[in-house]
Amino acid sequence: MKKRPLIAGNWKMYKTASEAVTLVQTLKAAAHAVSNVTIVICPPFTALSEVSRVLKDSPIHLGAQNMYCAPEGAFTGEISPMMLKDSGCRYVILGHSERRQYFKEDDILIHEKVKTALKYSIIPIVCVGETLAEREAKKHFDVVKAQFADSIGRLEKEDIPKVVIAYEPVWAIGTGKTATPDQAEQMHSYIRRLLNERYSQEVGSRIPLLYGGSVKPDNTKSLMEKPNIDGALVGGASLKAESFAQIIQEAQQTYETGNKS
Repeated sequence: MKKRPLIAGNWKMYKTASEAVTLVQTLKAAAHAVSNVTIVICPPFTALSEVSRVLKDSPIHLGAQNMYCAPEGAFTGEISPMMLKDSGCRYVILGHSERRQYFKEDDILIHEKVKTALKYSIIPIVCVGETLAEREAKKHFDVVKAQFADSIGRLEKEDIPKVVIAYEPVWAIGTGKTATPDQAEQMHSYIRRLLNERYSQEVGSRIPLLYGGSVKPDNTKSLMEKPNIDGALVGGASLKAESFAQIIQEAQQTYETGNKS
């Protein structure tokens, strides 16, 4: 049986607080018809508190796009897990390729962030994925294996079920290019195998694996039909209520159809 899908929207550095509220009000209305999808939205830090208020009595969960690995301290410009909890966050995206590329975050730092998120009962969505050059050099499995080993695989067995993993091929993020469903499934299957080998098949089978990289309404169904793709981390298409709602609906229909057959 397929897992209940998880669809997360990463808004990146878009939407002021007032724009975020307008978008969420529309999404909130659309989400009332959804029963079999876990929905997460990750606005910028400046909009979290306002969005949290709008989301009360809503099935939509709130997440953040990043977090530092200390509960407080002299870390100018950073955001702590306590601040995220206070803003109503249940999820946080960690290790996104843009954090790795532009802000030089490495797997050791990402691992520390993951541990801290778990300590404060925030669910980390941990990202892994290769660049185009790495895929063309046929190093994509090695790259993802190394990222997994250092950012995720160092967690204890009791902690790993609280983690969500997102595979995001860097070459497909914001480019309009998407890994084919078969390419995505191949990597998801590989990540599942890494989980099974590290923690056991019983544990590994429970971890949600999301695909991220130019997910749109018209490719959601073909991705979600794959056995190891449990949801999506959506970028640009999550910034418009109509397209994000369509992705959620496609995920729900695919899940319900798959579990009837």
